Amino acid sequence: MKCLFAAVLCTFLVTHAGAASAPAPRPNIVVILVDDMGVMDTSLPFLTDAAGQAKRYPLNDFYRTPNMERLAARGIRFNQFCAMSVCSPTRIAIMTGQNAARHRTTNWINPDTNNAGPNGAPDWNWQGLKRGDVTLAGLLQAGGYHTIHVGKGHFGPRASAGAEPLTLGFDVNVGGASIGAPGSYYAKENFGNGGKRASSAVPHLAKYHGTDLFLTEALTLEAKAHVSQAAKANQPFYLYLAHYAVHSPFQADPRFAAHYKNSGKPANAQAFATLVEGMDKSLGDLLDHLEALGVAENTLIFFLGDNGSDAPLGHEHAVACAAPLRGKKGSHYEGGMRVPFIAAWAKPATANANQTRLPILAGAIQSQQAAVMDLFPTILGVTGTTVPRGHPVDGARLDTLLAGGRDPQRAEAFLMHYPHAPHRSDYWTSYRDGAWKVVYHYFPSAASENSHYQLYHLGRDPFEQTNLASSAPAELRRMMTGLIASLEKHGAVYPVAPDTRAPLHPQLP
Repeated sequence: MKCLFAAVLCTFLVTHAGAASAPAPRPNIVVILVDDMGVMDTSLPFLTDAAGQAKRYPLNDFYRTPNMERLAARGIRFNQFCAMSVCSPTRIAIMTGQNAARHRTTNWINPDTNNAGPNGAPDWNWQGLKRGDVTLAGLLQAGGYHTIHVGKGHFGPRASAGAEPLTLGFDVNVGGASIGAPGSYYAKENFGNGGKRASSAVPHLAKYHGTDLFLTEALTLEAKAHVSQAAKANQPFYLYLAHYAVHSPFQADPRFAAHYKNSGKPANAQAFATLVEGMDKSLGDLLDHLEALGVAENTLIFFLGDNGSDAPLGHEHAVACAAPLRGKKGSHYEGGMRVPFIAAWAKPATANANQTRLPILAGAIQSQQAAVMDLFPTILGVTGTTVPRGHPVDGARLDTLLAGGRDPQRAEAFLMHYPHAPHRSDYWTSYRDGAWKVVYHYFPSAASENSHYQLYHLGRDPFEQTNLASSAPAELRRMMTGLIASLEKHGAVYPVAPDTRAPLHPQLP
């Protein structure tokens, strides 16, 4: 009997010691990228008052995003999170960890025509991502993750390999192609297939054609199905859910139209708001699905927009669609580059080993500046994935910021380079360094106050109302020195002179 007891005890101790030392399963990663959603296109306030507390503005009361509020309560949101001012540069920055000035896709990619612009940088990277490029999806795939792409790609032009996410490290692609906007949001219009915008038809969704389904819902159903397959196979997954919403065409999602009909806003702005709410419902449905599958505790979610707001509310350089911020998508003001960003474990659980390694402060607001390039090293870090030697990374890990702390080692600088036209702002570079921001215009115009230079102190003037370029010459020169150095460090390409076609480099004042 003593021998039997000893044997049983030994087996128990060995079994439980093995269980205790067994590594935790790798975390699932979900990136939800919303097209053209700026920091003010939500009922969840991101901007803060002087004490760092959330401050509501009228636009927060126009939009309805209860699931963004739900996700933020579980994690942390950033009030100084920057993206490129147009979409393809941001998407490739997430995939590579590089600023657009380095990867050189500095404009949105026209699927069929090189859209550098009349004096645009001729050697910009219109081809976008290519087969064999280092990508976040490819690195995770090589590390054993099931990689799922659902929604908008826009990584390369139509005839290129990069137009197909399957060549860039994804195991699954639903809806991704070269297009930047859907032919239609309506399944009854076959999502554009066979219509006037057939060249922008969303692929891989034929089974929904002719129904009453809205595109955002169809993509959500597909995302849930593929996540279910990965969970059933007990395989860690990376879901990149890139909504076509809230990009134009501003077609109303009928599920939510009644919420805005008495708002006093124009019809296209009401339609935009329904796109926002439909995207928010998708977020809630996905959170519910992760919990039902039993994988929420081990799933890390990053939610963000790809550039500033494109809400049809006012002039592109005014305090309007992103009020109180100035400007919108494509412009050189903060309304063109500031986006919502939330990071959260889908279901907080302090006993989860991965959550212990990457704690996220629930219900918090982080005011230290960060940017889209930071997702790449952060995700690779939490998944234990190594960056290949020789691949430059401009982003920095967000671990300290996600825990609610301030990272003193982190450079609070952001470079936005747009050597192209036409857009809301043409041929410009902006550079943020702490509270200061400088904008250099290669071809001065009325939009630049007929000067090469605009200078703002975002701490004292967060809404960019007072140009200090003339009154603070020492700061202007310091900031322009930083801007020029940053462009050179990234190996940027430049617009060209109309007559000689020689590259135009920014000049010190």
